[in-house]
Amino acid sequence: MTTTEEIRNHLTDCIIPFWKGLRDEEWGGYYGYVDHALRVDPRAVKGCILNSRITWFFANAYKELGEECLLEEARHGYEFMQKYCVDKEQGGVYWSVTYDGRPEDTTKHTYNQAFSIYALSSYYDASGDQEALAAAFELFHIIEERCMDEVGYKEAFDRAFREIENDKLSENGVIAQKTMNTLLHVFEAYTELYRVSGDRQVKERLRWILDTIADKVYHPELHRQEVFFDREMRSILDLHSYGHDIETAWLIRRGTEVLGDKEYEAKMLPVILDLTRQVYESAFDGHSLANECEKGIVDETRVWWVQAEAVVGFLNGYELAPEHTEYLDAARAEWKFIKEYLIDKRAGSEWFWEVDQRGEDVSGKPIVEPWKCPYHNGRMCLEAIRRKRL
Repeated sequence: MTTTEEIRNHLTDCIIPFWKGLRDEEWGGYYGYVDHALRVDPRAVKGCILNSRITWFFANAYKELGEECLLEEARHGYEFMQKYCVDKEQGGVYWSVTYDGRPEDTTKHTYNQAFSIYALSSYYDASGDQEALAAAFELFHIIEERCMDEVGYKEAFDRAFREIENDKLSENGVIAQKTMNTLLHVFEAYTELYRVSGDRQVKERLRWILDTIADKVYHPELHRQEVFFDREMRSILDLHSYGHDIETAWLIRRGTEVLGDKEYEAKMLPVILDLTRQVYESAFDGHSLANECEKGIVDETRVWWVQAEAVVGFLNGYELAPEHTEYLDAARAEWKFIKEYLIDKRAGSEWFWEVDQRGEDVSGKPIVEPWKCPYHNGRMCLEAIRRKRL
């Protein structure tokens, strides 16, 4: 059995059934919490990011596998998003709702709006539902009209879109007024929206984001992206996020391919190759990827999403530079590590949140919570199947 076949089987036999099993038939959407002992909390808060990512996942799984039940799962997520996660009075998407759909955290975060666009665009592609595309464009205009300043995308707002402290996407002891992470996922969402719509305004915003990544976020001397910024896009922390850099590398390539703009393909190719090389040389130990490096101190934790993005990122690096067969070897080694250590072998489970460098599950973190979803690992499977390289 090839690695690609193994990954396909894992998608169909583990990831898809697990998330189908979290469907909430009574209140809609998907249950928001499964603890480390595999106990489902049917009354846990439902993160809107979680439900948008699940919707995105099932829409894309349907496009790849063609099974009608997957489109039905995507529809279930979409209907929950539109009924409960969208603020019908003031626009935009809440951060979270209660298990039965009442607003729980009414923060409006640019990152969250972006993931809803991502889900709605993919759902439109899968279903042909014009209302989903219209909803995606409503959020696009909200981001562009309410979440911008003269420098770039602001982060967090209250329900009425008054700017507030960005505590949700700030980490490592800083409060960032702008972040690489939000910019990256706005780009990802706009890439999908442009792919399904061909809208000229979205195309121009994609070009602007690529320029911003190349000119302000990417640090050519350090061969990395900066992560946290002040209002003027000045870096405020010495941090190398390995997972984000390898994810950015392949998402940039996807974006330039969707744009079909040779000028931007040429501009961004050196950035893609440099980020890939640096992550491979500084963070990959031959088996798996470290998490990040802050002020010269490496966090060796093996986090689920970082390993998943490494598979796709290294595969992408090999496709762009086939002479670098070490990237293909790295993608295969990453899958082997995931298969042996990150996939939870207990019946009715999925992936651990993280393991240590030796592959031991020591954190006790939940299997599902508002950030833990099938977006990274499900997408890894879909990308591996589509690329047919492993």
